[in-house]
Amino acid sequence: MEHCDIAIIGGGMVGALAAALLAPSGLAIRVLESRPPRPFEAGNPHDVRISSLSAASVRLLQQAGAWDAITAMRAWLYRRLEASEWDGFATRFEARELDCDYLGFMVENRVIQLGLWQALAQWRNVVFDCPAALAGMTRDERGAELLLDGGRRLHARLVLACDGAESRTRSLARIGVTAWDYAQHCLLISVEGEAMEQDITWQQFHPSGPRALLPLGNGKASLVWYDSRTRIEQLAALSNETLAHEVAAHFPARLGPVRVLDKGHFPLRRRHANQYVKGAVVLLGDAAHTINPLAGQGVNLGFKDVMVLGELVHQAVEGGTDFAAPDLLLRYECRRRPDNLLMQGAMDLFYQAFSNDLPPLKLLRNLGLKAAEHGGPLKNRVMKYAMGL
Repeated sequence: MEHCDIAIIGGGMVGALAAALLAPSGLAIRVLESRPPRPFEAGNPHDVRISSLSAASVRLLQQAGAWDAITAMRAWLYRRLEASEWDGFATRFEARELDCDYLGFMVENRVIQLGLWQALAQWRNVVFDCPAALAGMTRDERGAELLLDGGRRLHARLVLACDGAESRTRSLARIGVTAWDYAQHCLLISVEGEAMEQDITWQQFHPSGPRALLPLGNGKASLVWYDSRTRIEQLAALSNETLAHEVAAHFPARLGPVRVLDKGHFPLRRRHANQYVKGAVVLLGDAAHTINPLAGQGVNLGFKDVMVLGELVHQAVEGGTDFAAPDLLLRYECRRRPDNLLMQGAMDLFYQAFSNDLPPLKLLRNLGLKAAEHGGPLKNRVMKYAMGL
């Protein structure tokens, strides 16, 4: 049987960041991933899966040594953000009002993963098992024994579940979740056009669901369209040319004419694990919680999970104490659960407020957006919290 200190199940964005931030501890780390990311080629279109990285997430990627590799591929900063429903009733945020160079970066998920994998190549104490899948797991007083596909066995003192919303690790650890589906699905559309604004991300609300622009630079963008399952499936089945006509008819005129390059869709679900820790198993990122993507905070919350756990593990190693001690892992859960619940609750409240067509509520929510525009210090505080500042 093989042995390691920490086994990370899932080498995506959250799992790879966890490995990169834990690597300086000197602990023996194994990363299990079922398939490697597709190599980056500059001439290829953008992937449909895009993340909006906060300033705090960018700092973590810099700390991990991955940010230069990411920006050498492609990342696009934005300095302004706008949310509206009726014309003239918008809330706007600008980086200069916060004394910041930017509000965030739009980056393809695969590019983030590739940048982290490049950074991990320098660490001899980090070993990748790819392709590899978790077939079984038994926990004992010294950690957990992992059964990998093909019959190999690996014993780890600590197991980090970073394998996404449908986490196999979470299931094997018998950790339950509280979950429900939202009434909407989401369509992501990669587009190009000459008239698109490139330093702003905006979102316009409709009773059927919001529509948003995520700028990617050089005349490229990702459009986000929320609607009922039936409507989204109908749109996804259209040709790119026909879908471009639908976009022109249903997105604000400020978008300008666009050409559709690619598209993808998925349902919206809210999940929250009933516990983040069970024995030697710790949940991070989507394995622990998923959130309505309304404000693009999903990956940022996962990165915060990694940051907190990394700090606690490093403190234990430096202090000569057990990095997998139950009280240490409990501190991780106590620090992360309230923040994740707060963000989930805020997004749910926002979702409910804007997902109906009742005239009194429409008036109230638009007056609320107008009032927020003049919120002064409170408005800036909300934005800084979202940015992790």
